[in-house]
Amino acid sequence: MFYRFVKRGFDIFNSSLALIILAPIFLFVSLGIKISSKGPVFYVSERIGKGNTPFKMYKFRSMHIRQEGSIESKYLVNEQRIFRFGKFIRKSKLDELPQLINILVGDMSIIGPRPYPKKFTEKYFIDDYSIITMVRPGLSCLDSLYDYAHGELFVTDEKKYARDILPVRTELARIYIERRSISLDIYCIIRTIQLIYEIAVLKRNSFKYTAYEKEVLDHHLNKK
Repeated sequence: MFYRFVKRGFDIFNSSLALIILAPIFLFVSLGIKISSKGPVFYVSERIGKGNTPFKMYKFRSMHIRQEGSIESKYLVNEQRIFRFGKFIRKSKLDELPQLINILVGDMSIIGPRPYPKKFTEKYFIDDYSIITMVRPGLSCLDSLYDYAHGELFVTDEKKYARDILPVRTELARIYIERRSISLDIYCIIRTIQLIYEIAVLKRNSFKYTAYEKEVLDHHLNKK
């Protein structure tokens, strides 16, 4: 109870403050999108939140509008659709900033497993993994940090991503739910800032596995 109270208070205070302080960044990104690509500034997608409740998740649009009849991959974005400025905001995670609104209204939390569409949760968040939808999804967590450092920016093969990245992501999300605490949330926040700096500023593309990732990878390899 205390943890949930502190977490929600932290979310409300920091999302409100961030929306005020980052208003110039919102304007800069909005202008960059409008100059770079025809279409809306925001991308809105239905995702599944706490208690399997659907909600509208907001992002800054980083891809050209999909042409009618084009086919999208299941897990990876279509790199050809990402415009140049869109690539920058994806790599720096600026595209996720509108989710501060989702956090403020209670759809999401700053730290929590990333939200997915209904089809995904129905397929993967079952049995032992059904607990993932028992909490608010978040901007960042053990699962998304692993994907950011080892998956989404560096793996381009759909089958490889589904085989090597997705199972580890899902297991890390489950581990977060089982071990969630104030100290783990602080760890995720620090790790997020560190990775964004190293990837977006220092242009690093190779990272050591964290203790959490090693634990899951060892278990995953032993199951094979």
